Amino acid sequence: MEECSTGALVPAVKVEPILSSIGGSVDPCSSDLGRLTEEKGMSEVDKDLLCPICMQIVKDAFLTACGHSFCYMCIITHLSNKSDCPCCAQSLSKNQLFPNFLLDKLLKKTSAQQISKSAPPVEHFRQALQQGCEVSIKELDTLLALLAEKKRKMEQEEAERNMQILLDFLNCLRKQKVQELNEVQSHLQFLKEDISVVERRRMELYRARDRYSVRQRMLGGDDSVNGARNSWPSSIDNNTSALRVRGGTSSWNIQGRGLQRNDALSASDSQYVNQSGLAVARKKRVHALFDELQECYLQKRRQMNQPYSQLERDRTVIPREGYSTGLADFQSVLTTLTRYSRMRVIAELRHEDLFHSANIVSSIEFDRDYELFATAGVSKCIKVFDFSSVVNDPADMHTAVVEMPTRSKLSCLSWNKFTKNHIASTDYEGIVTVWDVDTRQSVMEYEEHEKRAWSVDFSCTEPSMLVSGSDDCKVKVWCTRQEASVLNIDMKANICCVKYNPGSSNCIAVGSADHHIHYYDLRNVSQPLHVFTGHRKAVSYVKFLSNYELASASTDSTLRLWNVKDNIPVRTFKGHTNEKNFVGLTVNSEYIACGSETNEVFVYHKEISKPVTWHRFGSPDMEDTEDDAGSYFISAVCWKSDSPTMLTANSQGTIKVLVLAA
Repeated sequence: MEECSTGALVPAVKVEPILSSIGGSVDPCSSDLGRLTEEKGMSEVDKDLLCPICMQIVKDAFLTACGHSFCYMCIITHLSNKSDCPCCAQSLSKNQLFPNFLLDKLLKKTSAQQISKSAPPVEHFRQALQQGCEVSIKELDTLLALLAEKKRKMEQEEAERNMQILLDFLNCLRKQKVQELNEVQSHLQFLKEDISVVERRRMELYRARDRYSVRQRMLGGDDSVNGARNSWPSSIDNNTSALRVRGGTSSWNIQGRGLQRNDALSASDSQYVNQSGLAVARKKRVHALFDELQECYLQKRRQMNQPYSQLERDRTVIPREGYSTGLADFQSVLTTLTRYSRMRVIAELRHEDLFHSANIVSSIEFDRDYELFATAGVSKCIKVFDFSSVVNDPADMHTAVVEMPTRSKLSCLSWNKFTKNHIASTDYEGIVTVWDVDTRQSVMEYEEHEKRAWSVDFSCTEPSMLVSGSDDCKVKVWCTRQEASVLNIDMKANICCVKYNPGSSNCIAVGSADHHIHYYDLRNVSQPLHVFTGHRKAVSYVKFLSNYELASASTDSTLRLWNVKDNIPVRTFKGHTNEKNFVGLTVNSEYIACGSETNEVFVYHKEISKPVTWHRFGSPDMEDTEDDAGSYFISAVCWKSDSPTMLTANSQGTIKVLVLAA
């Protein structure tokens, strides 16, 4: 319709529309009769009935003063650009156009004939009956018999088709259920084998405990038993009343030992009660995460259905005959997962001005030996604390052993993994600084970033190498022995985080505002080794659990675990809230922890998608309310190696030392 109204094109001078029309294209201005003409071919329709402009059956025919007929819209469009007849080139205006009623009538008649030719036989028969066609009863009986037979055949075919569809569905469902049954039978076989192995192992442990108890009783009672046998050889075990009659001294000694035995039994009973209560609590945690544990068990059992061969996979499980790697791995998961149910505060640091925004702690990190930890944030100062003093000193106000003021607000810290006194920082001006904690002076300053630098990380294998990322969409690799960057990676989006692979100085993970994680080999940065996709918002943190396990955090309120060796996603963790702030991420070999915008710290086990436990920060000087909870968020977290101890900080500037507890 656009071509008909704008008049930008003149169909009369174009060959293509004519050929296209003959070839079967459909013009939006043509009628049903025009489409019928294309289907039946030009031979079936008088070419005199075609519009010389659009080469379609004339629609709303108008006659010119020179005797040529056109579609009304075609000739009007033509005359808006030219003032002549498209056929004979005589002068022509819009006032010289007249309706061609005769041609319109002829066209309607031709259209009716064409439709009649294309109508199905049933339609012809219906029209004949409506027009009063005489049909005998015998002919009607014959027709009814034919129609009945046709109906029967059609119903038969329809029933066969329906039966085939039903049969296909049932076969498909049976195949699916057989597969499920095979899978369930496989799972039952796993369970049967593992139950047998675990029962056998448990009986071995019971027998070992009984042997140990007997040995301890024999070692503890040798002297008294020998003395009693020398004094009263007739009845030492069965007649305690005779012992009390035969001698006061001996009776007192025996009774004294009896009292000691009773005390020991009481202590044993108390210990048993405590252990029993702990076992009940661990069983409750198992039931709370039963579905996730079931999936974890089956996944490990399917992937590792082989004899146990590597003790390194789990040092807490003693390899026994018949033990599978999958079962051993799952036992390790179950043990570590049910060991803890809460987080307990063992120390807390408070800044003087608790409600000033400049107290936000952006980064908190342990040094190489986990003896010192450093904090940095918008207060424009790096503070270093002695961890043992913080934990052992009950005071709320702890004094930093080192303070290093900076020119700008700080975003990230990273200790050198080899040189204990070196720490790197990035700030809001894009400056990357390497500090000497002993001298409290900067060793190197790099000012190549053009915008705020969010992240910095020292290599775990090369002491002099570090990497940084910035809002200028650049990743830069530095060497502390050089004053300029040694490598530059230009990316298309802001860089939120960077991290070296702990097993290689050549591989880095980069989290970006484009929602992706780019994994690079620094020996060839023309393109990443792999781009991990899955997050729906900016990737704020990346951390390595091992040489091949990478955890990431995003403002889509999820954590994700990736396998950088096989380039596959492993698991997604949900439970915390993170939509706009940097809330921290920390990992060890088993656990992943992060902050939340609900002012809580969440801990996940790497094998389970749900949180294992969480701890809520409270306002120290006021009661917790919903408004207060929405005002603050966790801003930094850091595990103390593979221990259950963790440093945490929030946007108030409060720092807590938390420990996982049963």
